[in-house]
Amino acid sequence: MKEEEEGPPNRELYALLHISPEASDEEIRKAYRQWAQVYHPDKYQAPHMKDTATENFQRICQAYEILSDENKRKIYDIYGMEGLASGLELGTKLNKAEELKEELERLRKLKEQEKVSAHFRPSGTILANMSLPHLLHGHGIMRGMAMTSSVQSQISKHNTLSIGGNLAVNGNSGGGAATIVFGHRLSSVSSIEFIGSAGLQSLIGVQTSRNISSHLTATMGLSMSLRDGSLNLSNTWVRQLSETASGNIQLALGSDSAVSVGWRKKNQKLSAAGELKCGIDSFAASAHYNHRFSSKSHGRIVGKIGSNALEVEVGGGRKLSNFSTVRMLYSIGIQGIFWKFELHRGGQKLIIPILLSRHLDPVFAAGAFIIPTSVYFVLKKFVLKPYYLKREKQKALENKEKTSAQVLEARTAADKAQKLLQNVANRKTNKQLEIGGLVITKALYGNLKALKKRDEPVESNDSPVIDVKLPLNFLVSDSGQLQLHEGVKKSGIMGFCDPCPGEPKQLYVEYTYGDGRYEVTVDDYDKLVIPREEHRI
Repeated sequence: MKEEEEGPPNRELYALLHISPEASDEEIRKAYRQWAQVYHPDKYQAPHMKDTATENFQRICQAYEILSDENKRKIYDIYGMEGLASGLELGTKLNKAEELKEELERLRKLKEQEKVSAHFRPSGTILANMSLPHLLHGHGIMRGMAMTSSVQSQISKHNTLSIGGNLAVNGNSGGGAATIVFGHRLSSVSSIEFIGSAGLQSLIGVQTSRNISSHLTATMGLSMSLRDGSLNLSNTWVRQLSETASGNIQLALGSDSAVSVGWRKKNQKLSAAGELKCGIDSFAASAHYNHRFSSKSHGRIVGKIGSNALEVEVGGGRKLSNFSTVRMLYSIGIQGIFWKFELHRGGQKLIIPILLSRHLDPVFAAGAFIIPTSVYFVLKKFVLKPYYLKREKQKALENKEKTSAQVLEARTAADKAQKLLQNVANRKTNKQLEIGGLVITKALYGNLKALKKRDEPVESNDSPVIDVKLPLNFLVSDSGQLQLHEGVKKSGIMGFCDPCPGEPKQLYVEYTYGDGRYEVTVDDYDKLVIPREEHRI
């Protein structure tokens, strides 16, 4: 099963020492001394405890040896343990620090070149207009087609090149155009683009943008038509209103002079936008709202009104894979009643609007909306959902069988590590209870879906969740604070393990502080700082 989670690589050693990836040398030394005191083999007499302490003490020493060495730390941050185990290690291949730096720089440049070559992004859209009335009158179902395609390449660190074209056919007429855009980053806050187009809209132009401040961006464009020599000037200002919202004002002067004002908001659950555009003899306003019901499905509502438009569009979509999404939309307006089907895969789109009727008959309009909606929900409940659940369950079982030995070994190691932390963790818990400080009462780490069933026992080695209450209580500071660093995968923390490799994970924590009860859930690579008032139950 492919890893679904994403996060910064090569951070396990930071998790092991419980330090930030930006930790200073002094912070690394301090963390090493603290963990060495806990896991030093001389502290334990029982043979099995001494063996466990020796194993974990060696892990601590290895982490300290790598992170306390400037060159090894650089290699580890970029290439991980594989880089250290290869020809980059200090030894017969690279005896001097200068040679190591040269080799590191060479490999860094090679990686940058690979990254540049990977920045080759094609995109395209195929629009197939269909008409049911045309078909019924014997004129065929196709009304017209349009295609656009472009390829953008990062040709150097500061330069991009985009080549594209479009073709459109409507009835017995058609046309097309080819466009080339060269972009250059002038500085960290400004860029410029040179545009050339040949075909129905032959023109040349230039556009430049600059970040006036951290919240304000200005863009100015100038283009000249090669057909009649007319000039068009545009000026756009975009202002960041909040972390999730922005607004823009655009002024266009030329053959299609207009002023437009827009607003956009986007977060994890929803996106919304609105625009009002006023021209010399026309106006238009539009608004759209998208809402994510889950990680795989979303709903969409669009409204348009203007001099030659009055339309409402509703529908939804579902994510088929990491690269593919399908949508079905229903549209009603002065142009008629439409169904619209869309397939998005990577940067490619296939859009098929089907005109059902140009007459706004209420009964027909209601049927055109209710019938496909009902069919979808029936198929989803009795066909699609059972199929996807069965497929996900099968993949989970296959992954479980493949990684069962690895997980069992990791659970055993985590359990042994927790036993060595137990005495100190208990002392810290008792001290925090005496002063009304921070006490972790429940902590689970593992599969997202399994965490929703928090009341079920997790003692089984087959469980996709591991109990991490003890190691978190150990990490509580004397001042009653707990911090897990951002960008560090939590399975690397001492006493943790990965109970479900290849699946997205979260950490759920219940805790008490003073007289209050609190709970919080964070993603695997997210930062956690407790106590916080917003966690109060």
